[in-house]
Amino acid sequence: MNYAWDMIIIARQLGIDLKKINFVVAKSYSPYMELSNTEINSQDIEGDVEVNPYYRFYEIFKNMFNVNDTENMEFKKYLFDVTMHFLTKIDTFEGMNKKEYYKRFILTDIDNEMFGGKLKEKLKLFSVNEQDVLAHNIIRLYITGEMLYLFKDTIRKIFKNSIVYVNYEAKDELLFYISHKKTTINEAKIELIKEVFLPIKFRTEIYWNQHFGIIDVEETMEIDNLALY
Repeated sequence: MNYAWDMIIIARQLGIDLKKINFVVAKSYSPYMELSNTEINSQDIEGDVEVNPYYRFYEIFKNMFNVNDTENMEFKKYLFDVTMHFLTKIDTFEGMNKKEYYKRFILTDIDNEMFGGKLKEKLKLFSVNEQDVLAHNIIRLYITGEMLYLFKDTIRKIFKNSIVYVNYEAKDELLFYISHKKTTINEAKIELIKEVFLPIKFRTEIYWNQHFGIIDVEETMEIDNLALY
């Protein structure tokens, strides 16, 4: 990590509360780097993060930390932390296209309970990358209306190596093979995806961690390792 915004992006991906990051002016620093960790390859994110304030933001901070001015240091430290959080937030918006803004709007709407309180609580169970998948496919849903395709696509991307079968012959039914253990969190994730994308007429059957047997497909017919349909 070379820049402060690197750290913010990684923290978001790891689900770390940005309030746990405290930017401080480095006591000693290289003029060629923004972050001034004691260990150059350090991956520590939470806690105090030492920054060279003059690497990119000289015009902003040039009068704040004069070595001969020791008054109001606590206030200056607080102001520096707040300002750096604001600047790095602006940094993370650099290069975003219209679709990335739409994703942010959708996730904000869910957090504001525009889709209902239950969806807001369940969304907290998804990682940042999983939330991005959801928001991306919700945008596609508004554009295309392809509920069933986007439902299957979302399942496959959030639950890797999973398979969704559609049974049109006898009834409108979806069969899931989810290659993950059945947990309260995973069940809640499935429920959210169903609430957003699943067409009303379909019923679902989920097989957790064990595939149901398919004749002539040897991988699904292992004794003690298959589910019955």
